[in-house]
Amino acid sequence: MKYHIREANPVDMPAVLKLIQELAIFEKEPKAVELTLAELTTEGFGPNPLFYCFVAEMDQKIVGTAICYYRFSTWKGRSVHLEDLIVTKSMRRQGIGNSLYKEVLAFANRHGVRRVEWAVLDWNTPAIEFYEQSGATLLKDWFLAQMDAKKVKSYLANH
Repeated sequence: MKYHIREANPVDMPAVLKLIQELAIFEKEPKAVELTLAELTTEGFGPNPLFYCFVAEMDQKIVGTAICYYRFSTWKGRSVHLEDLIVTKSMRRQGIGNSLYKEVLAFANRHGVRRVEWAVLDWNTPAIEFYEQSGATLLKDWFLAQMDAKKVKSYLANH
């Protein structure tokens, strides 16, 4: 089976959203996706896109995606954050994830960033092993912190 990697375009976003929903199920958060197709399309392809998206396509069907965006590090300067790398379950273990990963790293390299970073769940052993084998360093002494909109509003109202 032959696939190819390319930059996504707005017509790919329904398939990308479906992959995002598939990832949420895999990560045991099936109801977590609040993002709409309209938001995904507007935020990725408007006048000031907030992310870059690459897709793996096979037989004119999207079977994987990698979504990344620029961040700024006070130590390193511009960096790239790999938000999600998703391959549909039936197409895993065929090199598609590796090809998408290489595309994000090539994107970062072309744009001269000093660091690429991402998060991986501590129970996702295949992903952890893949990233470690690629030369990535897993920072086990850092916690990822998040606050949803409801908690932001509560904090602001009470402090």
